[in-house]
Amino acid sequence: MMSGNYTTIDNQNVSGSVPAVSDSPPGQVSVKFNDTTLQTFPPSGAQGKISAAAGPPRDADDTFSKPVSSSPESPSSGGWFKIFTVAAYRPYFDVDTSDVLGRIKDSLLPFGGSFNEKTASNPDLYGPFWICTTLIFVAASISTFATYLAHKLQHKEWNYDINLVTWSAGVFYGYVLVVPLCLYVILKYFSAPSTLVQLFCLYGYSLFVFIPAMCLSVVPVEIFRWVITGVAGIMSALFVALNLRNHIVSAGERWFLIVAGIFLLQLALSVVLKLYLFNVNV
Repeated sequence: MMSGNYTTIDNQNVSGSVPAVSDSPPGQVSVKFNDTTLQTFPPSGAQGKISAAAGPPRDADDTFSKPVSSSPESPSSGGWFKIFTVAAYRPYFDVDTSDVLGRIKDSLLPFGGSFNEKTASNPDLYGPFWICTTLIFVAASISTFATYLAHKLQHKEWNYDINLVTWSAGVFYGYVLVVPLCLYVILKYFSAPSTLVQLFCLYGYSLFVFIPAMCLSVVPVEIFRWVITGVAGIMSALFVALNLRNHIVSAGERWFLIVAGIFLLQLALSVVLKLYLFNVNV
């Protein structure tokens, strides 16, 4: 019935939260609801498909519930993008002073031919990087000092050449990067066993002998400079060629040509250094 603006319900028997239905008209289906206790949540007894204790589904992503096992820079994830992370290169700088000094000593004894075997399990880029960096500044400073000394002895005006630093950086960094990379492609073509990092390591340490050679080039005697350059070039070339010979033998009959090319290329580097860094023009 209606009373004003309000509606009232008469003659209704309410049981629980659902009103009871009585005297259904013929032709209609009577629907009855069981009593529920909505005041209690969650229910005391689990029914239906959820029969276990409350918890996440088995296929849920529990990434945040697991302890962190590795840093975001871990090289084991990220595919080829890992080459742009610091963690990818960290193992190649994991050496101490004794390791670097031992490898430098081996580079000064070229007839051993066991450098690759000693560094096979842990080739490093730390030594090659600092050897090349030291060569850049030593070459620029020694060449500048030798030129200055020659001009002063002849009482001539001297001007500093800033291009020595940039030229030295291009020669040493370029040589250590480009030559091993090209050699790696050649060895892969002939199916010879080699790793790129090990080639970088070998060529980097092969340049150490030029550091004392540059220091001795201060002596203002042209013949002496040629002798020093020749000895350093032969030692460096023998060191690279003899250490790669055992690996290149598997390339077939052309292994000798590859070793000879490596030897001559290293000698060519020493000649270039003599003409542009060990040479003093007054």
